[in-house]
Amino acid sequence: MALLAVKLLMFLLVISGKPGSAAALDDCVFLGEEEKNSLYEDGDVVVGGLFPLHYSPLSSLVTYNAKPAPTMYKYFSSRALRWMQTMAFAIQEINQRSDLLPQLKLGFHIRDSCDDIPVSLRASLLLVNGQPESVNRDERQGKNNGSKLGCAAINRTVSSVIIGDAGSGESMALLRSLGSFHIPLVSYFASCSCLSNQREFPTFMRTMPSDTFQVRALAQLVSYFSWTWVGVIGVESDYARFAIQLFLQESVQYGVCAAYTHFYPVTLSQQALDELLDVIQMSSSKVIINFCSESEMQGILREVRRRNISGLQWITSEAWATAKSLWEKSADLLTGTLGFAIRRAAVIPGLKRHLTSLNPAHIHKSAFLAEFWEETFKCRLNGSVNKHSHGAVSYLDRPPCDGMEDLNDVYSPYSDVTQLRVSYNVYKAVYLVAHALQDMSICKIGKGPFLNGTCADPKNFKPWQLIHYMKRANFSALGEKISFDQNGDPIAYYDLLNWQRRPDGSLHLVKVGFYDASSSAGRSLVINDSAIRWPLGKQAFRSVCSDSCPPGSRIARRKGEPICCYDCVPCAEGEVSNMTDALECSRCSEDTWSNNARNLCIPKTIEYLSYHELVGILLCVASVLGAFISISIIVLFHTYKATPLVRANNMELSFLLLVFLVVCFLVGLLFIGEPSDWLCRIRYPAFGISFALCISCLLAKTAVVLMAFRATLPGSNVMKWFGSNQQRASVLLGTAVQVIICLIWLLTSPPHATSNTDYHSATIIIECVTGSEVGFWCVLGYIGILACMCFVTAFLARKLPDNFNEAKFITFSMLIFFAVWITFIPVYVSTAGKYTVAVHIFAILASAFGLLFCIFAPKCYILILKPEKNSKKHMMQR
Repeated sequence: MALLAVKLLMFLLVISGKPGSAAALDDCVFLGEEEKNSLYEDGDVVVGGLFPLHYSPLSSLVTYNAKPAPTMYKYFSSRALRWMQTMAFAIQEINQRSDLLPQLKLGFHIRDSCDDIPVSLRASLLLVNGQPESVNRDERQGKNNGSKLGCAAINRTVSSVIIGDAGSGESMALLRSLGSFHIPLVSYFASCSCLSNQREFPTFMRTMPSDTFQVRALAQLVSYFSWTWVGVIGVESDYARFAIQLFLQESVQYGVCAAYTHFYPVTLSQQALDELLDVIQMSSSKVIINFCSESEMQGILREVRRRNISGLQWITSEAWATAKSLWEKSADLLTGTLGFAIRRAAVIPGLKRHLTSLNPAHIHKSAFLAEFWEETFKCRLNGSVNKHSHGAVSYLDRPPCDGMEDLNDVYSPYSDVTQLRVSYNVYKAVYLVAHALQDMSICKIGKGPFLNGTCADPKNFKPWQLIHYMKRANFSALGEKISFDQNGDPIAYYDLLNWQRRPDGSLHLVKVGFYDASSSAGRSLVINDSAIRWPLGKQAFRSVCSDSCPPGSRIARRKGEPICCYDCVPCAEGEVSNMTDALECSRCSEDTWSNNARNLCIPKTIEYLSYHELVGILLCVASVLGAFISISIIVLFHTYKATPLVRANNMELSFLLLVFLVVCFLVGLLFIGEPSDWLCRIRYPAFGISFALCISCLLAKTAVVLMAFRATLPGSNVMKWFGSNQQRASVLLGTAVQVIICLIWLLTSPPHATSNTDYHSATIIIECVTGSEVGFWCVLGYIGILACMCFVTAFLARKLPDNFNEAKFITFSMLIFFAVWITFIPVYVSTAGKYTVAVHIFAILASAFGLLFCIFAPKCYILILKPEKNSKKHMMQR
């Protein structure tokens, strides 16, 4: 920490430009361990670089009894070395161009950040403050009286801009340390959305898209395959925490739920692995999104294999979407993996040749290159008798390198240029700095962007002046337009990769889709389903907490559980849902009803007593038969009108009664068929008036018979009041009262047709309603009054001494009439729909047949079968 404090102080003195700072530099001394592991090339502007060549630190116990040993790391990353070499290649390419920075030479100073915040911080301070690179320790001890080395005499490799770091956490630490000095930091792989906060990190830019876009792409991806129940895990870092938080927020709008969310430490102990794998095994979700780097994934896959867990659908974050090193030992576990990778460059011209141009003569220039050579060819270089500065592997047991090694003869992630994604980001980051310097160099004095129109000197500028031009950079790289938003983020574009096995067992990263944030909503994600190979079978896993609710049902949330966990409840009658996973069932319109599947509103069944159904046909036949029988009796009576039987029973009233019975039978037909307003206004008055006529006729007949015998008493003159005219008048008078009642009914509240759904919601019953219940019951009540009067009169005349007395038949017919209509009332009130109409017609027909048969059947019997009794002599017998 003392070294860092001194370095910061020295840096402040350098950039402050205050009087006396030069003297302070002349008297300063460099303290601490000299760090030689770097790549350096001098230039007018030296661009700093940080790359994680080593990762996965080995834990060690610090006793504080002695100076702590340097941290050792388990793995060396050939992939990160390619990124480093890409930076050096891009700078050399720019220096060779005549159209870009022709008057300026770029240099580079690249160090190893070890994917570790303390190492990254130390390396960044060395980049921006400088360290003696060309003066060895013995020379320093020989100068300045052997006590200290004058800083002004030291080759200071100061960088005014840094390209790095790869991790979001490391980048945040660098920004908090260097941000006060306005040192621009351009990351090629840090994707945390937190870094887009320009108020907190104003000097940060990146060629890597923000996780905000990656998370949107992931949410759309899982939704596309109907994975609503997914596991979300991530390493304990700012990168994973912010990404998972964003995913949980974004996934809600797609109906995706997290079956579990679990964070695990960077250094995966067995206990941490056990906890993680227990969570995975206990969950019903087989789709796992993992926000981590390559190193953490290696430990997880080893434990997955040890536990023999299979059938997992891994969804990668961009951090390990193209990490081919994971495939070597876990091909069977990673087959079918899906993930978004940053945009790939088809080819960077000349990069392959630059990478493979390494030979034993060049690798001694850097410990990085030496370690890579020994890792790749499994040999030991001369002089490599000790461990490398960060590597934990000893090469003493390996054979010496013979100098004939050739990178073209072996496969290495270092020389693999088929997936230039992060390397392409590094390439663009270098060109971003170059174009900013180019814009700075063409500034015209008086029109500059700084105070009083001043310009910055490309060879002697302040870091804050460079970041001004970088924020406004707009250029092309390998044919792609490069621009940045107000947060310093590039336009997001991802390739959707599917991990597939080649016939030889190697990994084939197949592009099966893409995500373009610049596209319109709904078109940003494009997937070619047919190109995807799945872990098991030919279809995607089903990963849901609850199966989708089919049309005809709705979702019922389970209390206290995620929204993806629910029950399916069928829609109620009259409600439908015509889509999967409907939240609510919609009500059908008044004239429609739900089908049995509850997924479609269909027209309601229209119900009325029609001529086409059995009941209607039977009642129609009965009505026509009754009318036909009545007409037949009329014909029969007309044929025998001169006979005593017909003449003795008031022939005129008998004919009138038969005619009115025909009308009664035919009135029943008015109740069959689809009701309409005019039909309803005809049927009820026709029913009331026709029966009033019939009962009035019967009453007149009975009264005439009764009065005829009363007139035989001495001094009686009553028969003069019961002549033919009086009989007709009595019938008309009895009917006129009913006509008046019907007229009042029709004028005040007439019957009308209506559609009734009260009895059965799925059926529209078209029926006649009485309009005024009082009117209907008055009509029915008046018929009852006439019937009662007729019954009393007939009952009084039942024992008159005539051989063929009608009174007893009329009495019996009235008893049938009363039985029918008294029974009709409760049945009529309790039935509904067309059956109410059927009951009404049945009562009409039953009472009409009762009158017809009781009164006229005995007479027809004599007329047809016993003609000998149809004589005056027989009629006069007592």
